[in-house]
Amino acid sequence: MISKNVEKPLACWRGKDLFEGQVLETLTVIFRTAGCSWNRCTMCGYRHERYPPLSEEELTGRLLAQLAWVKESYADDDYRMVKIFTSGSFFDPAEVPPAVLDAAAAAFRGKVVVAESRPEFVQDEVLRQFADGLDDGTWTTPLFVAMGLETTDDAIREKSIDKGFSYADFLQAAAAARSAGAGVKAYLMMKPPFLTEAEARDDMIRSIATVAPVADLISMNLCTVQSRTEVERLWKQHAYRPPYLWSVLDVLIQSPVHILCDPVGGGQIRGPHNCGACDGPIVKGIAEFSLTADKELLRVLAETECPCRQEWEFVLEQEQPFCMPLTR
Repeated sequence: MISKNVEKPLACWRGKDLFEGQVLETLTVIFRTAGCSWNRCTMCGYRHERYPPLSEEELTGRLLAQLAWVKESYADDDYRMVKIFTSGSFFDPAEVPPAVLDAAAAAFRGKVVVAESRPEFVQDEVLRQFADGLDDGTWTTPLFVAMGLETTDDAIREKSIDKGFSYADFLQAAAAARSAGAGVKAYLMMKPPFLTEAEARDDMIRSIATVAPVADLISMNLCTVQSRTEVERLWKQHAYRPPYLWSVLDVLIQSPVHILCDPVGGGQIRGPHNCGACDGPIVKGIAEFSLTADKELLRVLAETECPCRQEWEFVLEQEQPFCMPLTR
């Protein structure tokens, strides 16, 4: 028994993901935890979603209750992959106690699990124990450690996002994950603050090319304006705009490897958008591309006739770097 109590996670939903040439039914779970130990990223609203200070015993009970809710709400046969998120790092023992890791491994045994963590918590022994609990022989690699690398450019990661680790830290964590028998997934962030549209597009193209030999899976997240974040403050001051969907198409078309991209908030003013008139088909097409890897679909979408394409091209050519100090 996972827990006698039931408590709903921050969010939980079913979807589909392309994995090893198969389209798998997936379950995404965002657990409420003790909170991210770093708690400073400029675009992250989930860092505010945390429990008040609890003892390890109380925190363990709350997390086991969330796990019980997941097991009661979704039948095991309904999904083959689980994507686990928290306010910060699933493998941070101060955020997710070890007893919860053991229970989660037992609960999702036989599934492919993608669990997010900051690099400093990617440790061989912890990953081995968790992966062993998951592994029933169904998958060659039952565990993938996902890290929010965001960009391979250390200056952008530090100044635009305040992520608190370097690309070298990511590489070290990726090596630790592989030594433990786990795969590696990299999350990249399209257009953090303080970048022009062209800088953001070019950074993603470079980052994908750089990290492709290191990561088994790459997912490009499109920056959205979440509440109570530095990005929202800038957005309200008209100092930030989410990426154009035209830029997203451009990056995906040029990528040398398949990139997963779920355009969350696509077509909305707080999310990646064009003018509104052409957004719907492009958002749908990007989501479809993630499952099919059909670049011809992207090329057709990129040729969509809409006046805002000229606006995007003008922005790429004329937009100037954010001329404000990034340090005190």
